[in-house]
Amino acid sequence: MNPYILAILLFGLGLGTTITFASSHWLLAWMGLEMNTLAIIPLMAQHHHPRAVEATTKYFLTQAAAAATLLFASVTNAWLMGQWEIQQITHPLPSTMITLALALKIGLAPLHAWLPEVLQGLDLTTGLILSTWQKLAPFALILQLQPSNSTLLIILGLTSTLIGGWGGLNQTQLRKILAYSSIAHLGWMILILQFSPSITLLTLLTYLIMTFSTFLVFKLNKSTNINTLATSWAKAPALTALTPLILLSLGGLPPLTGFMPKWLILQELTKQGLAPTATLAALSALLSLYFYLRLSYAMTLTISPNNLTGSTPWRLPSS
Repeated sequence: MNPYILAILLFGLGLGTTITFASSHWLLAWMGLEMNTLAIIPLMAQHHHPRAVEATTKYFLTQAAAAATLLFASVTNAWLMGQWEIQQITHPLPSTMITLALALKIGLAPLHAWLPEVLQGLDLTTGLILSTWQKLAPFALILQLQPSNSTLLIILGLTSTLIGGWGGLNQTQLRKILAYSSIAHLGWMILILQFSPSITLLTLLTYLIMTFSTFLVFKLNKSTNINTLATSWAKAPALTALTPLILLSLGGLPPLTGFMPKWLILQELTKQGLAPTATLAALSALLSLYFYLRLSYAMTLTISPNNLTGSTPWRLPSS
C-alpha cells in the first residue's frame, strides 16, 4: 500500500477514536465510530485475498448494522427525552438499544459471531488493530452510559466469558483463539463496569498490553496455527521461552500479571453480593486457561519436527 494512503488511513483511525472520546453529543460520537470503521476497511482488504475481502465485507455489514442501531436509539432518546447528551440516557428503551449496539460493535456474546470469522481472514497486523484500537471508542461510550441496565450488562459479561472460553477449546487457528480470548476478556470488563470503572480500565490496559505482545510474537514467528508454533523454538529460542509467560498471563494464572485484574473483579463482585456470578466467571476462566496451556505446550514442551532429508538438502546428490 502507498505510504501516503496508509498514513491518511491511520490518521483517520486515530481521529475517529479521538472524536468519540471527546464528544458529549450522540451524533458526534456516532460520527467518530463511522470514521473508525471506514478507515480500517481499506487496511483489511489491502491484500485482495478472497478471505480478506470476505472478512472485510462481514465487518462492514456488522459495523453498519450496529451504527444504524446506535443512531436510531439516540434519535429515539432525543425524541422521548428531548436531549442528545451521552451521559443523560435515562429512558430504558434507548439505553438498552445503545448497550446492545455497542456490544455488537466490540463483539460481546451473544453478538460475537462475526469476530472470529473476521479476524481469521485478516493478517496479524490488521488483526492486532481490530483487537485493540477498534475496541477503545465503543468501550468509552459504554463507560459513559449510566448503569440503568445492570442486569443486561451482567448477562452480556457472563455470556461472553463462557462463550470466550468454550469457543476457543476446539480451535487450531491462532487468530480464532485470539478472537475468543478477546470476547472472554471483554466479558470480564463488562461484568465489573457498573461497580468499579477503575478496575475495568485496569483490565482493559493489561488486556491491551498482553494482546499486543501475543500478536507480535505470532507475527515474528509467522505463525497462524498451532502446528507452526512447534517449530518456533528453532527460529527464536529466547522469545519462545518467554512467550508462555504472556500466554498464561492472558489466561489469568496466579503469579502472573493477568491474574491481578481477575482477582480484583472477583473480589468486587463478591462485595456486591454477586457470589454466583463471580463463581461462574472464575470457572469460565479455567476454560480459557486450557487453550492457553495448549499453546504454551506446543511452543515450549514439544520437540520441533527434525526431518533430516528435508532440513539438510546440501547432503543430497544433485541429480
